[in-house]
Amino acid sequence: MTSLVAPTFTFTLSTRSNAARFGPRIGTISLKRPIPSSSSENDLQISTPSLITTTSRGVVPHLSRDHHSQTSAIKWVNVPFETFLEHNPPVPTLQPGNDPLHTFLGFGLGRHLVSMTARDPADGREMPPNGNKQISAMTLRGVRKLSPTEWRNYTQTCNPDIVFALSDTPFTDPPYSQKRLTKSIDRSASWLATMLAPSPRGTPNIILHMAGNTSIPARTAFSSSLLEPLFGPEAEAIAPFKTLDEGVTGYSFDLVPIRQGIDALERKNGIDAPVSIAPLFESSLNRLPTEKIRIVNSVQTPHEVLDLISTIGIDMFSAECAQNAANVGVAFDFAFPVRGGEVVGEKKQLGHNLYDTKYAFDFIPFADSFRGELPPDTNGVQQTVVDETLPVCPCMACSPFTPPSRLYHGVDTPDHSLAEEQFTHPDGSSLYQPPFTRAYLHHLLHTHEMSAHALLAMHNLEVFESFFKGIREVIAANEGREDGEKRWNVEVQRFKDTYDDNLRVVEEASVGWKEVDLARGKGRLAREKEEVVAE
Repeated sequence: MTSLVAPTFTFTLSTRSNAARFGPRIGTISLKRPIPSSSSENDLQISTPSLITTTSRGVVPHLSRDHHSQTSAIKWVNVPFETFLEHNPPVPTLQPGNDPLHTFLGFGLGRHLVSMTARDPADGREMPPNGNKQISAMTLRGVRKLSPTEWRNYTQTCNPDIVFALSDTPFTDPPYSQKRLTKSIDRSASWLATMLAPSPRGTPNIILHMAGNTSIPARTAFSSSLLEPLFGPEAEAIAPFKTLDEGVTGYSFDLVPIRQGIDALERKNGIDAPVSIAPLFESSLNRLPTEKIRIVNSVQTPHEVLDLISTIGIDMFSAECAQNAANVGVAFDFAFPVRGGEVVGEKKQLGHNLYDTKYAFDFIPFADSFRGELPPDTNGVQQTVVDETLPVCPCMACSPFTPPSRLYHGVDTPDHSLAEEQFTHPDGSSLYQPPFTRAYLHHLLHTHEMSAHALLAMHNLEVFESFFKGIREVIAANEGREDGEKRWNVEVQRFKDTYDDNLRVVEEASVGWKEVDLARGKGRLAREKEEVVAE
């Protein structure tokens, strides 16, 4: 096995954010890659709160490697490794070089932080029970077993920037007994110790899933076990750390198993379960250091993001809601803080269902809350009339541009290229074009064009990142003010009063997607057969 050195991960909170255990906070992630494997140009910084882009088999759904470089919102990418376990050894572990996972998946060292988790945090399917020495993971060829030692070896070989420690999260039918939860926290602590064992490459940057499901006592017990000093053989096994928590970079919370546990309690009791999410998080974090990064997977709405920032102080959120909306044809359209006056009547939806026929002749950009980069003047007259007070959405749908130089594909050499002047401004900058319209995307969706979902994915991620940028600005502006918390709460309430949180637009778009999928697939063939018979 090649001995690789993990990059240095640093998370720094602002001075005032670091003083509070819970509540809104801002910080900065700094990733410094080791020399000589990379230069300082490959170091990376991410402002928090922000988003984590999810992948399928290591690929951001609908997006190519060229799209990655053109989408500034993609900074932290999480790779569920279970989809590679169908082969032994897994393909990513066979890649050469100092940064094999980045190279294999096409992510840039200076642009993307890549993390590895054993299972997909958003996958809540029922699974065979875990054992004392392995978890069950889902691959394209069925369930595979993954042991803590195998997970340690895979992460050392792939050398990701961040490793999520193996956790005994049960995905059998909830609710779980106290005995099962005790097993869960004991196994998770033991498997963390396996990750912290001394290694020639040093200790990886480890994010720990906070075990305990919906039980506050179990969560409290797990976090307490992380702070207990170890002695004898247990201490030698994780040297030089004296406690398990010393080797941990941050903490993560998976909402899917928590929601499943709460739903199970509701069914069992026949009433609403006396369990909410915030107290569960608080019980896990009450005794742990405040300066470590906090991550939540599988938030469903921006409203949930604001609640978790307000009550807990979460730093990073996975972007499934934005990516899932793009999958079914929804273009996000919201902003924080809210601009404009009070909404009269029904609340605004979080986006637009572009499958809806009302968009067939709607020749305006995707979002009302943003504008695109302005195309160049033509004889002194602006080609597109827009509200220049709106913030710019830099995605390739709202601000499409011709690159400053041509792309060459083998036989297409510079000797046969068109003049560069056709593709750039005189100053050499990119040439922006008018934005794509809702009518155009409506057409692409109804003809099953793959570019539709690529444009929507880039757009939704940019809108989501702009949402976090607004959050950071509001928190920064109110830090240190006596009425800072009140001003933050006012902005949060304005957002909730303006935008509906029921995701009705996504549900409607899902129906439209299924109808088009049926019409373009077997349903279309059956219909054509009926027409032939009728003739």
